Amino acid sequence: MNRLGRTVGAEWVKLWSVRSTWWCLAGATALMVISAVTLGGATATDMRREDVKGAHFTASEPVVSATSFVQFALVALAMLVITSEYASGAIRSTLQATPVRGLVLAAKALVVVPVMFAMGVLSGGVATAVVYAVLSTAAFGGYVAAPPAEVALDLLSMGLFFALVAAMTIGVATAVRSAAGALTVVFMLLMGLPLMLLMTGGQAALAVSLRMPLFAGLAFMGSTDNLTGGPIPYSAGEGLAWLLAWTAAALAAGYALLRRRDA
Repeated sequence: MNRLGRTVGAEWVKLWSVRSTWWCLAGATALMVISAVTLGGATATDMRREDVKGAHFTASEPVVSATSFVQFALVALAMLVITSEYASGAIRSTLQATPVRGLVLAAKALVVVPVMFAMGVLSGGVATAVVYAVLSTAAFGGYVAAPPAEVALDLLSMGLFFALVAAMTIGVATAVRSAAGALTVVFMLLMGLPLMLLMTGGQAALAVSLRMPLFAGLAFMGSTDNLTGGPIPYSAGEGLAWLLAWTAAALAAGYALLRRRDA
């Protein structure tokens, strides 16, 4: 446990001692706010155009939908935790200091996952507040509401989604080693392959697409504003299960290759 604690401490210092961490977090927050206000504004404009009476949407709903875009800023940060060390050769020093390779991977995940969870909750909270402040005005018809229980649940769900995507990214990046390769693989898992399968129109391809990380995460977060044109056709619990399965598979692959290969 002392060795794990020291390794986690070292990874914590590494994470916060580089500017890329701060830039990625700031960029993710800005993108979250801009995307959420844009999506929420479109919803409010449609409701006003149709003159919907007595209806409203929760301020955190467009924030949840914005995770489809924001996740890639956080993927970049999670990826750099391991790929930057391979690029610079610092991974040799890391593995010399902690020869147990599984401990190194665990420490990186234990540092990044809580940061991403906090990032999801905090940036989501900021975006929700901005969405409510902007869209509750008369110009947008006042169709937005912010029930505390629903908002809190959405923010916690976003935090967990970002944490699991970050852990999955660390697994992929450990297996692939290069930044370009890791970004390509994660992009294909999160967006590229699901969309290609979706566009085929086949039932089998659609079923596979909906159980890949992005749609599984949207199902878990209860998003109805997604590329399928409606709710994901399974429960939030099943969505979380699929997301956990993908994360576990990525980490297992990363650990297996980290053990087998030279630094």
